[in-house]
Amino acid sequence: MEFFNSHVLSILTFMPLVVAGAIFLVKGDQFARIAALGGSILTFFVSLHVWHYFDASSVKVQFVESYVWMPEFGIRAIFGVDGISLLLVMLTTALTPLVILSLWHSHVAHLRYFLASVMALQTGMLGALVALDLVFFYVFWEAMLIPMYFIIGIWGGARRIYATTKFVLYTVVGSLLMLAAAIVLYISYYRQTGMYSTSILDLYNATIDPRTQLWLFGCFALAFAIKVPMWPFHTWLPDAHVEAPTAGSVILAGVLLKMGTYGFLRFSIPMFPVAVKSFAPVLVFLGVVGIIYGALTAWVQKDAKKLVAYSSVSHLGFVVVGSLALLADGTLSPEALTGALYQMINHGVSTGALFFLVGVIYERRHTRMLEDFGGLASVMPWFSVMLIVATLGSVGLPGTGGFVGEFLILLGTFQSSPLTALLAGSGVLLGAIYMLTLCRKILFGPVKHDENKALRDLTPMEFAYLLPLAILVIVMGVFPDFFLGKSKASIEHLAKNYRSYSLAVDAH
Repeated sequence: MEFFNSHVLSILTFMPLVVAGAIFLVKGDQFARIAALGGSILTFFVSLHVWHYFDASSVKVQFVESYVWMPEFGIRAIFGVDGISLLLVMLTTALTPLVILSLWHSHVAHLRYFLASVMALQTGMLGALVALDLVFFYVFWEAMLIPMYFIIGIWGGARRIYATTKFVLYTVVGSLLMLAAAIVLYISYYRQTGMYSTSILDLYNATIDPRTQLWLFGCFALAFAIKVPMWPFHTWLPDAHVEAPTAGSVILAGVLLKMGTYGFLRFSIPMFPVAVKSFAPVLVFLGVVGIIYGALTAWVQKDAKKLVAYSSVSHLGFVVVGSLALLADGTLSPEALTGALYQMINHGVSTGALFFLVGVIYERRHTRMLEDFGGLASVMPWFSVMLIVATLGSVGLPGTGGFVGEFLILLGTFQSSPLTALLAGSGVLLGAIYMLTLCRKILFGPVKHDENKALRDLTPMEFAYLLPLAILVIVMGVFPDFFLGKSKASIEHLAKNYRSYSLAVDAH
């Protein structure tokens, strides 16, 4: 047990990769299904161990592991979690088993390779969230591209090659800029201290002149803005979502996009505090534009999946605004930061459910056009219940997780800039319009086509992976402190001290 506790993050991170290797080497789709589901569930239970023993009152990084890799260059494999990364780790480990369940009865060509890609992608996502060394963060950040490239490029739609190439090119351009900035940061730390180190625990303490900070912040922020994606760097997202298989869209929306917003909280804000004051107004403005643009564009979509894809641009605009709401005293708003983190989790849950539900009707009708539906409430009642719950979570109805996240963001932003809060708040109204339009066109009115009259309702397996998300939508709205309690200390520490940010470690 002592070995498990002292290596729990390594086990958590690399267990899915081991499962992916086993699936790749052992033939048979049934083995692949069982191994992937069993491995993802076991990974989730390991993350529950971290959740249970995480000290919510501490701002320290916990469960820290450090392994020598290239000591002459100051590169070590360092893993740890704080209250910011913990919730995203839990989201990643909770969504993956549901994705595997959604594939249980699907007729997917080369299924075992698809499942191996999903499990390898989970290792990349978890590694990026727990890595405390800049080199290892970058390795995991880039490693995520490989399985997602194959998921979209092999199992995607008719324009999959175009979509996946665009996705990779956008991300790689941003990543190369981030790599260049990381090298400058590495050299600057050596010149100040005479020591080489790529540990972010050390690099947080580097002293960088304001002009250099502007350039470094810009490089990091561009990489993260593309991944979010923020307007106007969003154009790869609708193509990727539309062409990706349902499971790929759920992972992309549920977790992968959060790597960009997480990057702002972990790197851009605490490492370059002087630049934050200069860049925050610009990024908040782009976030507000993204909120309104994404909502208006979603409103006019005729393809249900593309509508949900553009809703992500709008919802993640709220996260960007909340992450960079500067108060009059120069600190970040704790309320807005808390809302931003909570909105990341809520978006992963509600939008993940929406992509699952669009996939359900696509498998039955082989169309996603809203004009091809109508009246499904009388044909598929359980599907309709799930769609309404996911929609209400997405639009932020009180009693759902979306309300908590958006309310806290707008509350904190109003303290920073009432005008910004007002403009961002218009996105809530627009979100209700386009999401309720989606529900109306799919569920209500007469049954337009004879094919729709014979559609079967949710199967037990579909119910199994949709019900947990529907429950989470409500639980996150009714009991937010159960989730936010774990992150409160870390969020407040970042908000009040980002200009002199440092992280201590607390080994378990």
